[in-house]
Amino acid sequence: MTQTTRTRDIVITDALTKRYGDRAAVDGVSLTVREGEVYGFLGPNGAGKTTTLRMLVGLVRPTAGSARVLGGNPGDPGVTARTGVLIEGPGFYPYLSGLDNLRVMSRYRGLPDTAARDALARVGLADRGGDHFRGYSLGMKQRLGVASALLGEPDLLILDEPTNGLDPAGMVEMRSLVRELAAEGHTVLLSSHQLTEVQDICDRVGVIVAGRLEAESTVAELRGGSSILVRATPPDRALSVAAAIAGAESVSRVDGGLRVDAGEEFAPRLIAALVAAGVEVFDVHSSERSLEDAFFEMTDQTMEVSR
Repeated sequence: MTQTTRTRDIVITDALTKRYGDRAAVDGVSLTVREGEVYGFLGPNGAGKTTTLRMLVGLVRPTAGSARVLGGNPGDPGVTARTGVLIEGPGFYPYLSGLDNLRVMSRYRGLPDTAARDALARVGLADRGGDHFRGYSLGMKQRLGVASALLGEPDLLILDEPTNGLDPAGMVEMRSLVRELAAEGHTVLLSSHQLTEVQDICDRVGVIVAGRLEAESTVAELRGGSSILVRATPPDRALSVAAAIAGAESVSRVDGGLRVDAGEEFAPRLIAALVAAGVEVFDVHSSERSLEDAFFEMTDQTMEVSR
């Protein structure tokens, strides 16, 4: 009999809440991050992403609800030792070199100096490790922050906007690094405004809006299925035919034509029905909704309801 291996839950929150006076910065968030995955935490500015991450590492005490990280409580020494963190801007001694800053952190954690050099090489800063931190660009500072999070080969990495300040080439390198880390068995929880980045590297995502978790699913599930885009005339007859065979709820007008929310295998049947009804078809092609489309659709609808 084949045995299935159950994936452990590395981060679990239950109705996690943080209030500042009457304002709920985080409102009843329940999410789960599984072992070995890259979990993307998405939301508009001010949605509560950073506050949630700060509660997960013990920097902020929840008002209500609970969180478990690596089987323990956020901020416990045993949990902290197994967690690498980059939240908001990285803070280092400006008069020390990048390498010396990492050496300070390595020694504080009881790690050898070689750990600092290894971490620098991992983020592409090996040849700039001797430069003073104050002379680093924003992107270099961000790389050094990620290097500090990698010290000690943590089981869990919590990264707040890890590609902030990086040029396009640096973003590609950082994405590759995150995927490599997951392949090696690390679990990565990252927040990002770069939706293309999240679509490319994340296994599952959570979307937080106005402090509430609005969705949690795989990237594929959040994007939904593909659609068929049709340009045909007369447009009203084309709309009527498409609605009759695909369902009115699956058909909508878009610039220059119609969108039919159905798989591309539905296209031959749709074309045949349109031609039989005397509709002239100029163009038919499939289109997959991007994570960006899904995100803006979700946040716009949610914010509209909240207003």
